[in-house]
Amino acid sequence: MPDRSTIYEVARRSGVSTATVSRVMRDGTGFSGETRRRVLTAARELRWVPSNSARGLAVRRAGIVGLLFPDLDQAGEAEKESPLYVDQVIRGAERAATAVGDAVLIAATRNTSGHELALSVAGKVDGLVVMARSLSDRDLASISRSVPVVVLATGSAPRRLDFVGADNRGGAREITAHLIGAHGYRDIAFIGGPARSPDSIERFAGFCEAMAVAGLPVPREPDGEGGFTEAGGERAMHALLAGQRHRPHAVVVGNDEMAVGALAALRSLRLRVPADIALTGFDDIATARHVRPALTTVRQPMRDLGEHAVRVLLDRLADPGAPRRSLTFPTELVLRRSCGTHGRTAVASTRSTT
Repeated sequence: MPDRSTIYEVARRSGVSTATVSRVMRDGTGFSGETRRRVLTAARELRWVPSNSARGLAVRRAGIVGLLFPDLDQAGEAEKESPLYVDQVIRGAERAATAVGDAVLIAATRNTSGHELALSVAGKVDGLVVMARSLSDRDLASISRSVPVVVLATGSAPRRLDFVGADNRGGAREITAHLIGAHGYRDIAFIGGPARSPDSIERFAGFCEAMAVAGLPVPREPDGEGGFTEAGGERAMHALLAGQRHRPHAVVVGNDEMAVGALAALRSLRLRVPADIALTGFDDIATARHVRPALTTVRQPMRDLGEHAVRVLLDRLADPGAPRRSLTFPTELVLRRSCGTHGRTAVASTRSTT
């Protein structure tokens, strides 16, 4: 036996390709339990331990995955409009990449420059995770001809691409149904994110479904738009209350950052939450627990989304011919004081659409 075994010897002894050996050694998918046993037995007998260089040689990879997300600071208000959701997704992506010795190249697209940036990044990485609104469907299809692409949190990507997302519709439906069923609210408004955001569209759809089931008026569009930012939520709440003859009993807000801004607007108008207006968010960022009153919201697994998107991408790199994967993670309803719930925080699982 040679002093130093190689991945090729492990592949020959176990009767599989080097790509399969690589997948087994990093706990990937797309192989049987018997195949896993043969590979691990061969690796043990040959005393072979995978290295970053061996992995790269086996699958001809650079050891870098790319993550594209839309630039959320196009209004120049970075301090007020912190993209906390994106930060959590990035952390999850980095966790999955570093676990296998890969690096993550992160880039923010902006309007028409997104395609050029994506092309540049694609030339430096093994594959891309692309968040919603980062690229058009046409650009996604074009880039995916060059490198594997996993789309994250979007409902309109080319169907042949791998997808990872959360049950936005189910989460919004559950939180709206709670306001109606548990608290008896009937006049409920909805503040959404960007009009083109798949997440915002799905959350508004869930809101409308809950209203319809309860026999309440179903709006044709959101009552306000806050751009998924704290400053935008504050502006949207001021506009909502200024434009209505009677203030709503409750407001379902499309994410927590907007809800925090909406809470500030209500405080400036000397309106009490939930006594005068109940308020809910979506995401369950850390701030939601610390504002007063603490924010009722929908928890989605933000870090898990980034982590699993990278894992799916790594599996695709290891086995380009595998069937398309689509992962939709369930959300959780988190009850706190801003909706009128008293006592300890309660958490209930929503139905999964996986």
